Amino acid sequence: MKFDIVKNRKWYFGFSILISIAGILIMLLMGLNLGTDFEAGSRVQFNVGQAFTEKEITEKFEANLKTIEVSAVQEIENYGAVVRIAKKITPEEENQINEYLNKNYKNAAPQISSIDPVVARELAEKAIYAILYASLGIILYMAVRFEYRFAIAGVISVLQVVLVVVSIFALFRFEIDITFIAAILTIVGYSIHDTIVIFDRIRENLKHYKVKTVSDLENLVNDSIWQTMARSINTVLTVVFSAGMLYLLGGAAIKHFSLALLIGLVTGAYSSIFIASQLWVAWKSRELKKA
Repeated sequence: MKFDIVKNRKWYFGFSILISIAGILIMLLMGLNLGTDFEAGSRVQFNVGQAFTEKEITEKFEANLKTIEVSAVQEIENYGAVVRIAKKITPEEENQINEYLNKNYKNAAPQISSIDPVVARELAEKAIYAILYASLGIILYMAVRFEYRFAIAGVISVLQVVLVVVSIFALFRFEIDITFIAAILTIVGYSIHDTIVIFDRIRENLKHYKVKTVSDLENLVNDSIWQTMARSINTVLTVVFSAGMLYLLGGAAIKHFSLALLIGLVTGAYSSIFIASQLWVAWKSRELKKA
């Protein structure tokens, strides 16, 4: 049964504002769990082989490795642990860590990575620039292809999707690294593509509808959304199934990447239907009222 999506847009706006405020508060109060890609230091990942606590791993590390100060310990699947060290360890310390882990943990298979403060800062800056440049490119493309109202509405809806994904990662203290940025850029591309499909149908229908009142405009957009609804649902389900299999069957290295994709794809589908087009309607309605 088709219901009127557009006339209930104030509820969607209210829900989105609450989600955005909650996301911003989470990031401000809890901060982001930045990986060594963006925060100088070292990262030691190994297999513990049994249940453990953060305190237990920290005490053992610092007792056996006198020059190492553990800043955080994160549990991963299959009784694995990720130990964060605030400083960049030396080759000698890396050898000591490998020796300690292989001696005390069966099948430890340690993986150690370090990053210099200068490199971490450069990577963080480039990640921010990548998202900003992608947003700017989207605005320019949509402004040329459609009009500036479509462009700004589309980017606002995409930024909300990014905010939701980042705030969920901040809430559950998931690590944010380079693969996370790759997931964010993938989500941005997918979400704006879905939005463009709806905007394109609105533009086509504008050629045939006689829009004189706000009610006419709402009916036009509502019809356009429902005309593309089956395509939007089928597309997001296809991609969600793929991302879901990556999350369930993929390795630890892409676990957070696929999780970010899952959250972003579902949020992006919602945002394309219930936010982007509604923002355009609200903006265009003001012009019609003035006219």
